[in-house]
Amino acid sequence: MSTSSHTPAPGVGVNATWNYTLGSIVGLFVVMDLLITLSILAAYRELGGGVLLSVLLLAVVSAAARVRYCWFLRAGTGHGIPHRGWTIALLVPAVASWGLAFVVPEVAVFAAVQLWFSGVLFACFLPRLARWIMWAGLLALTVAPLLTAPSGEGPALGARDGYPQWFVLVYGAMLPPMLLSSLWLWRVVRRLDDARRLGAELAVTQERLRFAADLHDIQGHHLQVIALKAELAERTLELGPEQAAAQLGEIRLIAKEAMEETRALVAGLREVALADELENAREVLSLAGAECTLRIDPVWGGGGGNDSGVCPQLRDTERVLAFAVREATTNILRHSSATQAEISLSGVRGGAELVITNDGVTPGEGAGGAGSGIAGLRNRVTAVGGSVTAGFFRGAGESAGVDTVARPGTEFTSFEVRVWVPGAGE
Repeated sequence: MSTSSHTPAPGVGVNATWNYTLGSIVGLFVVMDLLITLSILAAYRELGGGVLLSVLLLAVVSAAARVRYCWFLRAGTGHGIPHRGWTIALLVPAVASWGLAFVVPEVAVFAAVQLWFSGVLFACFLPRLARWIMWAGLLALTVAPLLTAPSGEGPALGARDGYPQWFVLVYGAMLPPMLLSSLWLWRVVRRLDDARRLGAELAVTQERLRFAADLHDIQGHHLQVIALKAELAERTLELGPEQAAAQLGEIRLIAKEAMEETRALVAGLREVALADELENAREVLSLAGAECTLRIDPVWGGGGGNDSGVCPQLRDTERVLAFAVREATTNILRHSSATQAEISLSGVRGGAELVITNDGVTPGEGAGGAGSGIAGLRNRVTAVGGSVTAGFFRGAGESAGVDTVARPGTEFTSFEVRVWVPGAGE
C-alpha cells in the first residue's frame, strides 16, 4: 500500500480554463489597442508632428505592457502588486500618454484611455475598496482632457469620423465588468481545484489511518494475549513447570503469528475482504472528487469482514483482486485528476476479470509507468497465473496501446487497468 503524500497537480481542465481566461482578457485589450493604434496612425499621416508620433509610440508600448501584465492575473484579484518592474512599465507610458492628451486634442480620446486601460488592469490586483476608489479616480482623470479641450479643437465625437472614439469610450466603460466576470470564473475554478486536491490529500490520509488501525489491531491484540499468557506462566511456574512451559510455548506461537501478520500487512498481503476494498475504493475516490461507479457480479458482492461469504477455493483469487483494487485506487489518487472512475468485476474465461478506468489522464510520468505500481501489481497477479494490461484510450474505445506512457501533448481521454485472475467460473 502506498502512503505517498504526493499532491496531484492542477488538472488539465484547470490549465485549459486559465488559458481560455487569459486569452479572452488579452483579446479584450488587443482588439481595442489595434483600433487605437490604427486611428492614431491615420491622424499622424494626416497631420504629422512629433507629438502625434510620441502618442503613437506610447500607445504601442502601453499595449505590449498590458498584454504581459495579464499573465499575473493567474493569482486572482486582490493579491497585491505582482511585479514592481512590470508595474512601472505598465503605468509610466500610460501616464505619459494621458499627459499628451492635453496637447493633441485631435486624438485626446485615444491618448487618455491609455491611462484608463492600464489603470483598470492594475487595480484588479488591489483590495476591493482600493480598486473601486482607483477606478473612480481614473474615470475623472480620463475625461479631464476631453472636457478641458478648447472649443472646436477637441475630439470630433459628433462627426462621422468620431465613431472610433465613441467605440473606444463605450468599450472602455465595459472593461471593468468584463475583467471582473472573467476573473470571477477563474477564481471559482481554482477553488474547485483546491477542493479536489484537498480531497485527494484527505483520501491518502484516510488510507494511512486505515493502515495504522490495521497495525494496531494486529499488535494490540497479540501483545495483549502475550501479556496475559506471560502473567499466567509466571503464576503457574511454581505450581507446575509443565504448565508454565506450555504457556511459554503458546506465547512463542502467538509472537510468531504476530510477526507473520505484520509482515503480511506491510507487504500488502494481509487477507482483506474484497467487498471491503471495493467499498473503500469508492469512498476514497469520492473524497478525492471522482464519482466512482461499481459494477460487481453478485458472486463477489458478499458481506464485509474476512468471512465475506466467498467460497474457500476462491480465497486466493479474492486476496489478489483486493490487492489490485487497492493498488489501482492508490494509483488514481497519486497520478491523475480523475472526475469519473468505474470499477467492474465479473467472471470471464474461468476466472475473474477486474477492470478499473478513470478519466483523469495526466501527461508525462503517467499512471502506466513502471514507477506507478502497475509493475508490482503485475508481479503479484502473474504469480497466481493471472495477467495485467494497462493502457490509455483516446476516446470511443480507441486504444493507444497496452502499457503506453502518456507523453506531453498527446490527447488521451481515459486510462484503464485490466486484471484477470484464474479461479472463478463464469
